[in-house]
Amino acid sequence: MEQSVRMLSGRQADILMKGKVGTSSLLKAVLNKEWGLRTGSLLSHIALFEVGTYHKLIGVTDVAMNIAPNLKDKIAIVNNSVSFLNRLGYVMPKVAVLGAVEMVNENMEATLHAALLSKMNQREQIRNCIIDGPLAFDNAVSLESAQHKGIKSEVAGDTDLLLMPDIEVGNVLYKSLVFFAQAKVASMILGAKVPIVLTSRSDSEQAKYDSILLAAASIK
Repeated sequence: MEQSVRMLSGRQADILMKGKVGTSSLLKAVLNKEWGLRTGSLLSHIALFEVGTYHKLIGVTDVAMNIAPNLKDKIAIVNNSVSFLNRLGYVMPKVAVLGAVEMVNENMEATLHAALLSKMNQREQIRNCIIDGPLAFDNAVSLESAQHKGIKSEVAGDTDLLLMPDIEVGNVLYKSLVFFAQAKVASMILGAKVPIVLTSRSDSEQAKYDSILLAAASIK
């Protein structure tokens, strides 16, 4: 692992991919202060899905890196993901900040984070995207559902990126889309000097191949 990361630091390679090593070993090498791939940004995971019942690709973040992100972490995760989507050609990706409900509830931290992220986006503290939230999952991906609840939103029903409240929700959604919806997926780690392909051990060979292609497409 050290040799691989040193090669990337020395610009002898372009992409790091996790093989038969533990994620902790990979991250220890990536975050090495002397020869690692740190940029000062928070590392975060993004997955792009092709779901047969949705009209376009949809991203999900973060399902593999940040366990219980606070507001500062979520800002970094959004910025990582938006920058990545911008490089792929999304001019103003639509970001849905998920919660269990679509109303702000002081007892539900995810809804408070969602409201703050939305307002920060409106005040251009978070740029190059359109953020709305809190949105429940059905409102984020179904315009009909949003209209039924009287929700007026540029994002509802046309989401490009789903921001998860925590890793448990993200992990369950990721695996539900793969195993129940038979969705195609490609995923990677953002925030390092180079793209990092970090797929699940249960991901298919096609998913791993597509993740390499996605990482290659994200290189500036």
